[in-house]
Amino acid sequence: MSKKSSAITIPQEAILHQIYFIRDHKVMLDIHLSKLYNVETRALKQAVRRNMDLFPSDFMLILTEAEINVMVSQNVIPSKQHMGGSQPFAFTESGVAMLSSVLKSKRAKEMNVAIMRAFVAMRKMLIDNTELRLAIEELRKKSDNHSKNIELVFKYLDELLEKKENPTDRELIGFKPAKKKK
Repeated sequence: MSKKSSAITIPQEAILHQIYFIRDHKVMLDIHLSKLYNVETRALKQAVRRNMDLFPSDFMLILTEAEINVMVSQNVIPSKQHMGGSQPFAFTESGVAMLSSVLKSKRAKEMNVAIMRAFVAMRKMLIDNTELRLAIEELRKKSDNHSKNIELVFKYLDELLEKKENPTDRELIGFKPAKKKK
């Protein structure tokens, strides 16, 4: 029995490009989420405002005027007027998960699955980058250590060349024939 899946297929890259770092949090803006959920931004905000107790400060941020200006300057938001005069909400991963309980539509629930997968993919990328940086740092330390060892070898060679001793000044080693008696 083949059951047709009505799951939403939005490329993960499209979602990843809408995740931003604000106040040391990975967040998605309300304007982007409303497009993904196929609801008006004002409807999304209204549902959140009715349930503010579900969105503590680690679930949702309200952007400051300075943060809005940065987002506009980076072309994340087309203009302040695009926001309709209200401050944007920025939802953390936990906040996006909580949105599915506030927005009751099937699309919202399906979209949340896709968004959660995007957050997980981003976390994996960050972990992979961290592991790569640590490996590079380890190689750099080894390289520095090898460079120091090579410098030390050349220093000893230079010392040996400077101390060229005259073989007659040294006691000869090896087989010494017995001196003949007269």
